[in-house]
Amino acid sequence: MEATTLVFVRRGGEILLGRKLRGFGRGKWNGFGGKLRPGETVTAGALRELAEEAGLTALAEDLVRIADLQFDFTAAPELNHPAAVFVLERYAGEPVRTEEMEPRWFPQTELPYTEMWAADAVWLPQVLAGNYVRGRILFAADGETVLATTWEDA
Repeated sequence: MEATTLVFVRRGGEILLGRKLRGFGRGKWNGFGGKLRPGETVTAGALRELAEEAGLTALAEDLVRIADLQFDFTAAPELNHPAAVFVLERYAGEPVRTEEMEPRWFPQTELPYTEMWAADAVWLPQVLAGNYVRGRILFAADGETVLATTWEDA
């Protein structure tokens, strides 16, 4: 799989998540993002995906890179991919439902981790607390269970 991006939009003490309506990760709550197009920078891809999936626009300089993760799947190596993760606090527009995502604001202290990717409960609280994270997450054959996480010093 190509390199990907994730953007977590923050408004005060709330985080905007999108429930995936189709494709990879269907039914899960997540940040907004996806695969980079050929020749596209990670910031350009992050902003494009945010606009396509939530109807929000922002400036590249307002994206704060908070994590660089490698997601690996033992039973489906074609799904292995790196992800550049950003937090965004300045944006324009109001979140709208799209064909791919249903946006909803959650209090940061009440994120629906049981309805997100299993590893999110490990790394997302760290980055939302302001810590940069770099690491690898290995998923079992079921694509859900986390077998291992490896973190590097930033």
